Amino acid sequence: MGRHRHIAIAHSHASDEHRLLLALGLTGGFMIAEVIGGIFSGSLALLADAGHMLTDTVSLFLAWFAARLSRRPADTLRSYGYHRIQILTAFLNGVFFILIVAWIIYEAIQRLMQPVEVLGGIMLTIASLGLVVNLLAFWILHSGDRANLNMRAATLHVLGDLLSSIAAIIAAVVILSTGWLPIDPLLSIFVALLILRSAWYVVKESAHILLEGTPQDVDVQLLKQVLVDEVPCIRNVHHVHVWSLTPDRPMLTLHVTVDEKTDPSGVLGRVKDVLTTRFHIHHSTIQVESGDCADK
Repeated sequence: MGRHRHIAIAHSHASDEHRLLLALGLTGGFMIAEVIGGIFSGSLALLADAGHMLTDTVSLFLAWFAARLSRRPADTLRSYGYHRIQILTAFLNGVFFILIVAWIIYEAIQRLMQPVEVLGGIMLTIASLGLVVNLLAFWILHSGDRANLNMRAATLHVLGDLLSSIAAIIAAVVILSTGWLPIDPLLSIFVALLILRSAWYVVKESAHILLEGTPQDVDVQLLKQVLVDEVPCIRNVHHVHVWSLTPDRPMLTLHVTVDEKTDPSGVLGRVKDVLTTRFHIHHSTIQVESGDCADK
């Protein structure tokens, strides 16, 4: 069963890698046109969207590279392999996105204080094309593995571009209809604040994994009680440590104290069955003890 699970995960990661590459090609290909359009139109909303696409091109490349690198086998220096490179990339992408949000808000405030002429026609054309590209890229990434934090961080970047394109279209329509220029920076601030929460969540979750935090769906106290209740020969469960390589690869080590004359191999098998079926933890290291714990 474990082998089939690892094969399924490998296929899922290969599919995600292909999706990232497709999104990278779309985003990078349109980025140049949007940068030129933003400069000629004078639109901050378009430049913000172009800035997103520039950072997204880099971020998607990093996400794709991390996905490929994570498939490298374990070696003597990295006994767990390279899976964590995806979490590190997600963390960096999230931090980078927060910095971009701060820059957009700063520039928007400057535009509110000193309005700049915006060419609504060019802005509307470029933003509309950008919306199509971003919708396609978002659909490609969103249909991938949603449990993969690296994919979620990449999708977040594209979602930011998608919202920015919508904001730029609305701003262009308002400017063409009424000539009211403040709509451009105001919508930029709105989009920046809208995506800030998601960016912070990616940073928080990836940092939790990097700090070896307990997975959110694992209750350590419940786990200890379940083992005592479902494996009658266990008297005590202690030194429990649970962490994750990635969100879909939880790891665990623990000690169990059992009655004397209990077969350790039988206990080991039953404990692993409970961990797999009840808590979906497929990689665990169990120390079975019949006396005092050697680790105080």
